Amino acid sequence: MAALPAVEAVALGGSRAQRTHTPDSDWDLAVYYRGAFDPADLRSVGWEGEVSEIGGWGGGVFNGGAWLTIDGRRVDVHYRDLDVVEHELAEANAGRFRVEPLLFHLAGIPSYLVVAELAVNQVLRGELPRPEEYPAELRRTASERWAGNARATLAYAKANHAPQGRLTEVAGALATAAAQAGHAVLAARGEWVTNEKRLLERAGLRRIDEVLAALRPAPETLTEAIEAAERIMAERPRHDSDRPAMMRERRHPTPRLRS
Repeated sequence: MAALPAVEAVALGGSRAQRTHTPDSDWDLAVYYRGAFDPADLRSVGWEGEVSEIGGWGGGVFNGGAWLTIDGRRVDVHYRDLDVVEHELAEANAGRFRVEPLLFHLAGIPSYLVVAELAVNQVLRGELPRPEEYPAELRRTASERWAGNARATLAYAKANHAPQGRLTEVAGALATAAAQAGHAVLAARGEWVTNEKRLLERAGLRRIDEVLAALRPAPETLTEAIEAAERIMAERPRHDSDRPAMMRERRHPTPRLRS
């Protein structure tokens, strides 16, 4: 991959880069290119699988890749435009980011995801910039924005879906808000996030499962569920100094939801 035209570096990502993999984990590789990278060059290597065009996975910072089988191993390849990566690194240092939609991600992805990859991935070929630490300004802006998104998501569900007994819509809002709150917690701690797979565990928000398991299509029950989720998101274990101001509230025990 490093020998492909326009490619300047290749990095190992995912669970194998972070040493949390299992024997059957797939391999995540990122190819960093500058200029006109042509996916046809990767396709012509002849590995079995699917190779997307640039922008084939929705555009934005996560702009395409490939699902391959190489020597019997499942390999995911991500395209990374170095001009974009360097821009997002500068933006992250200034505390600026945006949230982009991406398949399989409940809350979407922050544009600083490509910066997180620089921090945690292992460079196999070439050279890449590496953040020295989680930017202080990003800790503030990301934690506050994600926490605000979570609050707004739950507030909308409480005002519009719960009174109508819309169980599916409330369940979706609870799951989305939990992921948003997870981003808020880890941003406040200065911990990088590259996907949502262990987001709730890392943020101490796994108790949200209890709320979802007790859902019933009754307005009062759905309202109670949303309020229980709000308390869980405010009570998650951490230091008060790390708590985004928008999520602070009094601590209350989580009530038993009526069936």
